[in-house]
Amino acid sequence: MKKNIGIVPAIYPMPVLLVATYDKDEKVNVGTYSWGQICSRDKLILFIGEGKKTWLNIMESKAFTVAIADTANIEVADFFGISSGNKMDDKFERTGYHAVKSEFVNAPVIEEFPVVIECEFAELAKTDHICGIVGKIVNVKAEESVLSENGKVDPEKLQALMFDQFQNGYYASGKKVAQAWNAGVHLMQNIKP
Repeated sequence: MKKNIGIVPAIYPMPVLLVATYDKDEKVNVGTYSWGQICSRDKLILFIGEGKKTWLNIMESKAFTVAIADTANIEVADFFGISSGNKMDDKFERTGYHAVKSEFVNAPVIEEFPVVIECEFAELAKTDHICGIVGKIVNVKAEESVLSENGKVDPEKLQALMFDQFQNGYYASGKKVAQAWNAGVHLMQNIKP
């Protein structure tokens, strides 16, 4: 029997995304966010609170990168989420991580994270209920070590982090359990068009 547990952000899993930006002086800032998603083939949306350092930098620079956090970088990914760029001027430097300027957008690429999505600011989707930053994907970089034979990111190799809002935990992804657009195809039998 199901039990009512109230109003909770009950979507699982959530991605663990590292959004990297430059401020007006090209100082690197990275924030960790789980409220983000692909919203079309070449666009993604991030729900970042107005006034956060990342939000302010995106509004200024009109560009950002999004890295997918992985288990190898869990401590730094968590640190980027619990620290504030508005309060900690040396936030990025404390990690010892390295950033290089993207070839495609005015934003840093953090070298230690294996998959990075390079985005141009497309629009601010703002209503009474949401404030989303839409980015146009202009390139994706991936370390060869996380690619499969077909040249695409292999989730089993990536070991991406997932965030659980029920217990505030991180979990590792990776085990494939079925092939998409195939696992339920048998239910299509005997359906008349």
